[in-house]
Amino acid sequence: MTTTIVELIHHDSVKSPFYQPTQTKYQRVVNAARQSISRVNHFYKDSVTNIPESTVIPDRGGYLMTYSVGTPPFKLYGVADTGSDIVWLQCQPCKECFNQTTPIFDPSNSSSYKNIPCESQTCNSLRDSSCSNQDSCQYSIKYGDQSHSRGDLSVETLTLASTNGRSISFPKTVIGCGNDNVGTFRGKTSGIVGLGGGSVSLIKQLGSTIGGKFSYCLVPLLVESKGSSTLHFGDAAVVSGQGVVSTPLLKKYPQPFYYLTLEAFTVGNKRIEFVGDSTGDDEGNIIIDSGTTLTLLPSEDYTNLESAVAELVDLERVEDPNNIFSLCYSVTSDAYDFPIITANFKGADVKLHSISTFIPIARGTVCLGFVPSQIGSIFGNLAQQNLLVGYDLIKKVVSFKPIDCTRLG
Repeated sequence: MTTTIVELIHHDSVKSPFYQPTQTKYQRVVNAARQSISRVNHFYKDSVTNIPESTVIPDRGGYLMTYSVGTPPFKLYGVADTGSDIVWLQCQPCKECFNQTTPIFDPSNSSSYKNIPCESQTCNSLRDSSCSNQDSCQYSIKYGDQSHSRGDLSVETLTLASTNGRSISFPKTVIGCGNDNVGTFRGKTSGIVGLGGGSVSLIKQLGSTIGGKFSYCLVPLLVESKGSSTLHFGDAAVVSGQGVVSTPLLKKYPQPFYYLTLEAFTVGNKRIEFVGDSTGDDEGNIIIDSGTTLTLLPSEDYTNLESAVAELVDLERVEDPNNIFSLCYSVTSDAYDFPIITANFKGADVKLHSISTFIPIARGTVCLGFVPSQIGSIFGNLAQQNLLVGYDLIKKVVSFKPIDCTRLG
């Protein structure tokens, strides 16, 4: 089994290529919240010494991971997204591309790049594929905010860093080489690294080399530091030790998403049973996603949670000037002790401290970082901060361990 590690970098970290020193932390939070809400429709569209890893960098409400493609290797930053099932990046020649401040990958400079033919099984297995005049497979992916990427489905060598300092290459990895890309991406981001459960996601393609295991630890969104963490694969991704809790992981084919079963929230001593959406599914009723910032809940569940929180918070309520959040408070210092919200997953009670549940959206104003949704439930990356989150696709469990993620970078 191979073990790999990748540094995760939050979009707004000082280490992020997207870091904007002139932008306030409040502006960054609001931008991330808006992007989180606009993206959600996409979800409901139809023991080895040399272990791979990647740096993960905070970035505008998402987290970037570093990797390389091609021969020779060409370094890229892609959004680490457990809600996507394809690795796609901007490629030359661009018909229409978003503004990427780093060089765009040119497949003509790589000796290992090859387009996938239309008649291949890989092309036929992709949900949105078509054929070009050159008989090469074309992919197309569209997101809820009308962002999209289209281009050639290809095979290429993908390279990751590793635990022993040497890189590990994975030949013939399926990627989307996009030359028609539109969206809210900017800065050095090249595209998306799909970590979901689809047939051409990075996790699926690494397959037996990582034993179906990966983990991440997301540094807090608003930590003013050069914070980053590491995306681990294989044996290095096992989450163990004191404080670990685990819950069953479910898949709903053909969806690429990872589903958990949320039974309730506990606020203080009050348990609020989770009703869920109109589908009536008690099992697998919420998606866990690294690419969505906020936690989205069905309206009834959100209302019940908000009421329970409001009963315990003795602060002046104020309006959100951005009209995103409905439960906001005026605060005069960072010292207020907000109640702990516990997410009661099946077999796993995960405590969410205020850094993961209340976010400052303006000077002196903090809001509950949950929002109502009409189209399903998502456990977003804000709630996953300072948790070591491990996925074991063989045992079909997700494990959580409370930890200071900034100490792991």
